Amino acid sequence: MREKIPIGKMAKLNNITIQTLHHYDKIGLLSPCYIDPETNYRFYSIKQCACLDFIKYLKNMGFTLQEVKEVFAETDADSIPRLLDEQFQLIDQKMNELAQVKKTLKVAAENYRTYMQIPKMGVVKRESLPERIIYCYDGKRDIYEDQLETYEYLLRELRDLALIHQFPTSYFCNVGSITRMETIKQRKLTSTEIFMFVDTVCSDVKGIELLPAHEYVSIYCDHFSQEKEYAFKLIDYIVENQLEIAGDYICEVIVELPCRTQYERQMIMKLQIPVKRIN
Repeated sequence: MREKIPIGKMAKLNNITIQTLHHYDKIGLLSPCYIDPETNYRFYSIKQCACLDFIKYLKNMGFTLQEVKEVFAETDADSIPRLLDEQFQLIDQKMNELAQVKKTLKVAAENYRTYMQIPKMGVVKRESLPERIIYCYDGKRDIYEDQLETYEYLLRELRDLALIHQFPTSYFCNVGSITRMETIKQRKLTSTEIFMFVDTVCSDVKGIELLPAHEYVSIYCDHFSQEKEYAFKLIDYIVENQLEIAGDYICEVIVELPCRTQYERQMIMKLQIPVKRIN
């Protein structure tokens, strides 16, 4: 070896730290070419810079140090493309996961902005809502009998089914319950069905439904115990304004707030009933 390069100089030449070189040696990725037996000083060869360059190259492509070691352990260069293809697929998967995280953040931010703009709880308004898609699950238990306890159990079941169908976790931040039109017309608030909003129609998944674009009467509610009172307030408004119920009653969770107690979910809900004028 023409020149023995001290570890500090080797680190400086390659814009890395001495600790990094120590770590590479410890895990068997790159060891000094010479260690002084008396002083225990570590020395490298300038030729080893090529190895450090390749390590950086692979790290920039997302390889972990363990995966870099596996690449170095390959004696056949023909296997390198396979490893690169596997890394490409892994990064593609991570990008999809990050896209879902981004979507979750976007939905959550929009919901919180909606919450901040709510003028007052308990005020009925009329509005046109676009077509929406839901994945609905019937848990066969009325959430209004045992209130939040049943609701929490049904949410667990909905989450499990969402995982089975490989729905993005972002869907789970926008859930609700549904009372069918025939029931709400009788001024009854009972529901065994909860849902999550989804982006696209999955024709092979049972439980996908379309909420058509329609005019709605809606009201915001900030506690589960008030929902029945506010739902009946919507029905009274419909009767007083000579309207007719035109579809299912929807209770949509707009946003969840940090729990004030350890025992109860804090939700801001938007109660909605599609309407039409009486002919």
